[in-house]
Amino acid sequence: MKESSPPCEHFKEYLCAAKKLAAASVAAYVRDVGEFAAFLAERGILAPGDAVQADVAAYLLHLKHDGRSAATVSRKMASIRAFYRYMFAEGHCRENPATEMKLPRIARKDIEYLSLEEVETLLDKPNDSAKGVRDRAILELLYATGLRVSEAVEADLEHVNLRMGFITCTGEHGKARIIPLGRFARAALETYIFEGRAKLLRGKLTKDKALFLNYSGDRMTRQGMWKLIREYAAAVGIERKITPQILRNSFAVHMIQNGADLKSLQELMGYEGPTATQIYLSVSKNRIKNVYDSAHPRA
Repeated sequence: MKESSPPCEHFKEYLCAAKKLAAASVAAYVRDVGEFAAFLAERGILAPGDAVQADVAAYLLHLKHDGRSAATVSRKMASIRAFYRYMFAEGHCRENPATEMKLPRIARKDIEYLSLEEVETLLDKPNDSAKGVRDRAILELLYATGLRVSEAVEADLEHVNLRMGFITCTGEHGKARIIPLGRFARAALETYIFEGRAKLLRGKLTKDKALFLNYSGDRMTRQGMWKLIREYAAAVGIERKITPQILRNSFAVHMIQNGADLKSLQELMGYEGPTATQIYLSVSKNRIKNVYDSAHPRA
């Protein structure tokens, strides 16, 4: 068996270089594995490669007894599975102790999304200040493309082609995709890039080609985007919690409601398989049934 010195760091390098995961996904995997390693250390196991199936099962029970949700437990166990697949393939452990673990069933939640009227109200809210011009570009881009917030944060100027009207994005799995912008997002981005962005730079000389900048002229953060979306939602009277994911959901649901097929939606959203997009189809089916029930005299 090879030395694992240190396996968590090698695993991080593997996720970045080989799997080409987004920085946020890599951080989540490493955090989950780090917590598991700490749990093993408390049991006297200092090298994760020495863990056996009973140790993984004990950690699963620990998470459940700690009150973690089924979704959280499933995510953490998925990270551990990925870690031990890597460990076994690299020869850092003789057996994979996570192969037989059964994950808890996750109750499917209803998809949260905005109505078209709510989206239009939200997108109309930013003013014509430098910040407002930037925020309108962000909101229009997220809704027009269904980008993940991490993808929007990591976007550079060179990824936007205003003349042709598309943005190039490399998502969680390292596969580049080209997404049309639509005329409203395209116009908002053009105004921001040629007018608002320079004002946010405030004369600062930088080699950072980040598309979206904060007040300091640096690349905007995930937290910054979450905050501005919450603030605009509150400003227009949307009382429930609004996140970038809800804008992404709104993009998907509205696309399906207007005739988009699942295969095209899968490609636009950067999913590896069709399963993730099928959940959006259920929203459309429920809407059709509600229309039928309310409109048909013998429903």
